[in-house]
Amino acid sequence: MFNNEEEQRIQELCTMAFDFARRNDLQNLKIMIEAGLSVNLKNHKGDSLLMLASYHNSYECAKFLLENGARVDEKNDKGQTPLAGVCFKGYLPMCKLLVHYGANIDENNGLGMTPFSFAAMFGHREIVEFLAQNSKKSFLKKITFFILRIFKRKKN
Repeated sequence: MFNNEEEQRIQELCTMAFDFARRNDLQNLKIMIEAGLSVNLKNHKGDSLLMLASYHNSYECAKFLLENGARVDEKNDKGQTPLAGVCFKGYLPMCKLLVHYGANIDENNGLGMTPFSFAAMFGHREIVEFLAQNSKKSFLKKITFFILRIFKRKKN
């Protein structure tokens, strides 16, 4: 077992890794992962390194984590996946990356919300279109996208 000082140092290193993921500091995150840190490390809120990298649009770190086995649909303590966070924020390239690595477009967060519904709710039209084209359940999504286009036209 570790003593208190060792445990504190481990916690500091984990905190650094989460910061590297948020800030897209691939060089330092890569060193830590290659030294044995889990690509699926989670913080006290259940957010994985991939969740934080995705949510903060740290593309290079997210890609590295996925290439090294990060679980693309790993949920945090609120039931959210990295793709849901990206759809909330509106990062299309990150959305495409996660879907390319197998993210479930229709993953329910436990409250009936999916990445698609987050994108639609927050008006991220390009993401809605991309997800509609890549979803197995596309009929409802195509209708939603059509309605979004109508509302967008009325605003302009």
